[in-house]
Amino acid sequence: MLVRLFGDAEAEQIFSERRLVQSWLDVEISLATAQAELGLIEPETATAIANAARLEHVDLGLLWTEAQTVGYPILPLVRQIENATPPEHRGRVHFGATTQDIMDSGLALQLTAATARLETLLQQLGDQIATLAQRYATTVIAARTHAQQAVPTTLGTKLAVYLAEITRHRARLMSAGRDVSVLSLFGAGGTSAAYGESAAALRKNVAARLGLRPVDVPWHVARDSLAAYSSTCAAMAATTARFAREVVDLSRTEIAELAEADGYLRGASSTMPQKRNPIESEAVIGFAVCAEALSVAMLRAMEAGHERSAGEWQVEWQALPQLVSLTCSGLLVAGSIARGLRVFPERMRQNLRADAGLVMAEAHMMRLAPVLGRDRAHELVYDAARRTRETGEDFVQTLRQMCPEGIWTAVDELEPGRHVGDPEPTIAAALSAWASVPVSPR
Repeated sequence: MLVRLFGDAEAEQIFSERRLVQSWLDVEISLATAQAELGLIEPETATAIANAARLEHVDLGLLWTEAQTVGYPILPLVRQIENATPPEHRGRVHFGATTQDIMDSGLALQLTAATARLETLLQQLGDQIATLAQRYATTVIAARTHAQQAVPTTLGTKLAVYLAEITRHRARLMSAGRDVSVLSLFGAGGTSAAYGESAAALRKNVAARLGLRPVDVPWHVARDSLAAYSSTCAAMAATTARFAREVVDLSRTEIAELAEADGYLRGASSTMPQKRNPIESEAVIGFAVCAEALSVAMLRAMEAGHERSAGEWQVEWQALPQLVSLTCSGLLVAGSIARGLRVFPERMRQNLRADAGLVMAEAHMMRLAPVLGRDRAHELVYDAARRTRETGEDFVQTLRQMCPEGIWTAVDELEPGRHVGDPEPTIAAALSAWASVPVSPR
């Protein structure tokens, strides 16, 4: 239901049944065509196989019924391709290949498409965050540590931290995506024996046709690249959840500094007419929690033994498509949140006074420290803060009263906007780094 309500339709299509089977057909066609080019089968036979290996020739119901008996879908698929091939050209479909060669290479095709989609969604989210960081570069808001007001900062500075995180994700995704866009064509035990002396040339040819990278070492049980890709996805999902939780927390009635986009009945309750729930943020958190959990399953899939797994591979069939789709969905909805985000600077200013001015305690301590010394200044301000909490009186007035005679005149009364550091260089650095990450070639 979560995917039905908020999911990314393009990611769902990439991992759909038809796209999955089509990826296997693409590999079988490329294999036959490359073998013909290397003189391993007749060109006419390769053409016949390419004409037969079409999705419209595949009975999907029969494919899955027979796959339940075999345990894997490629043998039933090859039988259907053979049946659609003229009799004089039969016996050369899937020549020398093993099931995992076809399925792993098909997966590489799907992940290549998924990486492009992830990059697009990450780009859109980053661009939105960058726009917000610039727009609210000097908008003062309370920084919160341990869920409590700490010191003043700016909303732009807060968002610059997210942008830097997204920038690092984009670099990691480009690297992880490259590592999984790899052909698998090594035969039953990874020796390439069934492909003969042309194995290396065959891999290079097939890889070029599919837009994948050829490698010379089998990876039937070496799933580290897939695990790293999954971890990258889970980390991106976790960042979207962090952003969504920020929106949830800052849109609480008692805080009300941010809110999702408004709209009639958006986030409405069936029984409480006043409710305006942060529905997109809730969805992002749901996507992220599921994606993070599935990334653990992908680490377990790395435990495959010998030259072919006995159950660990099956973990990937279930976990990996869901994990990537969930990550795409989280990025999609997070981008929507950022695009429609409503910001309330006046409420931010009000909240900076919510604790009788205690948010400026550090600022006053640092102004007193050159006169009193850091330790004595800390003790004085600490005692003033305790008294403020006990009496509810204004913190600055309390501190003024507690200061030794003649000291207060050395201290300027401060406004929150004067204790935010220098947000401009921070934001500029985040924007520059975001703009400098190259877009991967397609």
